[in-house]
Amino acid sequence: MKVLLYLQNKKGLSNSGIGRAILHQSKALESNGIKYTYNPKEKFDIAHLNSYQHHTYHLMKKFHHRGIKVISHGHSTHEDFKESFRCWKLIAPIYNHWMNRMYRHADLIITPTEYSKSLIEKYKGVKCPVLAISNGLVLEEYLPNELNVNKFINYFNIEKDDKIVIGVGFYFKRKGIDDFFETARRMPKVKFIWFGYLSKILTTHEINQCIKNKPENVILPGYIKGDIIKGAYQRANCMLFPTHEETEGIVALEALASHLPLIVRDIPIYEHWLIDGVNCYKGKSIEDFVSKINCCLTTDQTNLTNEGYQVVEKRSIARVGQELKKAYRHLLETKM
Repeated sequence: MKVLLYLQNKKGLSNSGIGRAILHQSKALESNGIKYTYNPKEKFDIAHLNSYQHHTYHLMKKFHHRGIKVISHGHSTHEDFKESFRCWKLIAPIYNHWMNRMYRHADLIITPTEYSKSLIEKYKGVKCPVLAISNGLVLEEYLPNELNVNKFINYFNIEKDDKIVIGVGFYFKRKGIDDFFETARRMPKVKFIWFGYLSKILTTHEINQCIKNKPENVILPGYIKGDIIKGAYQRANCMLFPTHEETEGIVALEALASHLPLIVRDIPIYEHWLIDGVNCYKGKSIEDFVSKINCCLTTDQTNLTNEGYQVVEKRSIARVGQELKKAYRHLLETKM
């Protein structure tokens, strides 16, 4: 069995959650001995498509004509496109049209969580099965590493007694960056670092104004990957991820894998697998976020982070690969 893993504009999306997800897919397949290619011109048995644009849809129709089964990966929903780019309200009908078209004609849809599965199954015209399979994580990459911690400390000139809260994501209102700033404003003695970037022209006016007027204790280093951000996950006191909508949130998994206390907004996506006070903290307001951060700064969080690690263990790359392999085999055995 050989699988096409396809993402249109792969280079442009490499810094996004979708770009990270397709990398995880390839590692999941490797861990289970499944051959794959990124090249749609090669021979393969199943096409696993990770984008929604017109060219991707054209490929889907072409593959169907050749008798090849096609999976559309449910990275996005109508709900999580809201409050993102500048002029998102104008773009949303076009984006949703592309997305719906892919979902309607797929032989199988794979999406990261039961929550996103429940949304997609209700979309008009979706008739194929929808499976919930996590994007997964390579847990070994987030093992304690003093070199990575030192790289982070040196890059940001962190002092021994500095209290650090991190956030990760594009400059989207949906990601809650405005609430991250407001939380920081109420905790001036704590350093807040938001990893991520979006060009000013794509960022909404509201968020551009928030960035312009951010508190002095907020650092915006832009998009940073590799050893430095992994060191941040291990040196920080907690991660605040105040997103309003996700299909999973790979950065939340990264925090759990790093034994970093995780604070999320109390939203439906995290209802069944993240439990407030057990494996994470949840909040609904700025006051809640401040309170949860203070808890992380003043009390031992070992039990919380150990429980959090158990959550992400179930989403290891090897296990994700096993689930994908099972889904691929079942699809191949199903008649067109």
